[in-house]
Amino acid sequence: MRILVLDMTGDILIVVGMYIAKVPNRNSPPAYLLRESYRENGRVKNRTLANLSSLPIDQIEAIRRVLKGETLVPAAEAFEITRSMPHGHAAAVVGMARKLGLERLLADRRCRRRDLVMAMIAARVLDPRSKLATARGLSRQTQASTLGELCGLDRVDENELYEAMDWLLQRQPSIEKKLAKKHLRDGSLVLYDLSSSYYTGRCCPLAKFGHNRDGKRGVPQVNYGLLCDREGCPVAIEVFEGNTADPATLSTQIAKLQERFALKRVILVGDRGMLTSARIRQELAEVEGLDWITALRSEAIRKLVESGQVDRSLFDERDLAEITSPDFPGERLVVCRNPLLADERARKRQALLEATEKQLDQIVAATRREKRPLRGKDAIALRVGKVIDKRKVGKHFILTIEDDRFGYRRDDVKIAAEASLDGIYVIRTSVDAESMPAENAVATYKSLSTVERAFRSLKTVDLKVRPIYHWLADRVRAHIFLCMLAYYVEWHMRRALAAMLFDDDDRVQAEAKRRSVVAPAERSDAARAKDRTKHTPDGQPVHSFRTLLADLATLTKNRVRSGDCVFDLLATPTPIHSRAFQLLDLTL
Repeated sequence: MRILVLDMTGDILIVVGMYIAKVPNRNSPPAYLLRESYRENGRVKNRTLANLSSLPIDQIEAIRRVLKGETLVPAAEAFEITRSMPHGHAAAVVGMARKLGLERLLADRRCRRRDLVMAMIAARVLDPRSKLATARGLSRQTQASTLGELCGLDRVDENELYEAMDWLLQRQPSIEKKLAKKHLRDGSLVLYDLSSSYYTGRCCPLAKFGHNRDGKRGVPQVNYGLLCDREGCPVAIEVFEGNTADPATLSTQIAKLQERFALKRVILVGDRGMLTSARIRQELAEVEGLDWITALRSEAIRKLVESGQVDRSLFDERDLAEITSPDFPGERLVVCRNPLLADERARKRQALLEATEKQLDQIVAATRREKRPLRGKDAIALRVGKVIDKRKVGKHFILTIEDDRFGYRRDDVKIAAEASLDGIYVIRTSVDAESMPAENAVATYKSLSTVERAFRSLKTVDLKVRPIYHWLADRVRAHIFLCMLAYYVEWHMRRALAAMLFDDDDRVQAEAKRRSVVAPAERSDAARAKDRTKHTPDGQPVHSFRTLLADLATLTKNRVRSGDCVFDLLATPTPIHSRAFQLLDLTL
């Protein structure tokens, strides 16, 4: 930079130039001096104006460039963010899947189909959508997150995803065998239950009308049975036609456990609708190395009560008692009574009776009105049947139906008989007392709730296996297996992130607070504090699993361009982001 100093006549007296000089300083860092040079009387002279050595080197360089006459571009113009993509949630899910060794479970060597399946599993956890929407979310041009990039994908179409599903289904037996080897051992407890999801369409041969569990009437459904370890971690899943009864699925599961998974001894846990007396006699009793735990149906419990084998005096000091019965030879029966459950069933029964009586009174009034009274046995019975069937309390009423009259009254004897069973349930098992005390047998049966939790997550809360749109039976099987693998990843993520979620992260203390195994489960003090304050002990907000994923999605990956240079830059993680990745044991 040159500065001209003029007199009043316009003649040049001095020409001044400023520059930065770098002066070596032997063993010390060099000195940077702001100097000026000028010509006076034909001679060049220099004068030091300031010592800039204390400034950062980048600031010194910027001053040097200004003195040379360069124009410095503002940072907003020098750096351009060409694209910003949600990244944190995808990195967390893919990172956890890889940490669990899911890629090696799918295939030993990397291939495009393995990458596609990994992407579909992660996409099911992040944002369950159709295969077309998933393909668009993975392709670089239309991607909705960095998931495609994390899985090594660039361009994806839905047909590739369908082909990858077919490839996955072929590998299902080997994948489940690897999962079983990882989570099951000889003598392991195996939880098994069956659920269903409604089917939209009429093309799939698996879709049949059957026992509806979704409350979706008028549509066919598909059944699927889930095998889990004792803690509820999914191991295997099998799809059945929608009209398949629960007990009819047992034989295939036993064969799977003993033949495919090579387990010589297994304790199978199923509910009373699954492990019925008929199935136990026909399919379980003679199977070597197979024990089971289930519960009695209400009809069998009523017979025990009426025969005097179960009496309320059993529960004077304890809420469970072990008995034997000639009707169940070689079995142990653990009778339990939960007073809270008894009170709730009594309250619910009374509410159903009163609601039904209110509608029955309307029918009585209709037969007595002066204008157009309700007449005819068939017409009256039709109206009564709709009311009685709605709440399934017909057994508690004595009805009188005539051509011109209708009356009813409660059947107090049947009501009292049912009330005597309130809060009572009976666990039945073939496991001997030395191997499993009565309290452990009850606790094991109640652990089936973890499978029910898995079904809720699969069907509605997170992974949304329904509605099912695939036409081909094998595609439906692949879709449901894909959802199970996604739940496998989510199950482990929930356990790792429990401290940040509303989930109870101190289950040891929660179990210690429980009065007995029959009593309802308790929440730990830490979990109650999270419920009350909606914050963790370190002051961070408590999340659900879905809202935490949404929060992690705000950790973006930005494509930055500066001149000809293009690079990626992550947004600064928040304390919540850092804590989540710390709990998952992943690096950002």
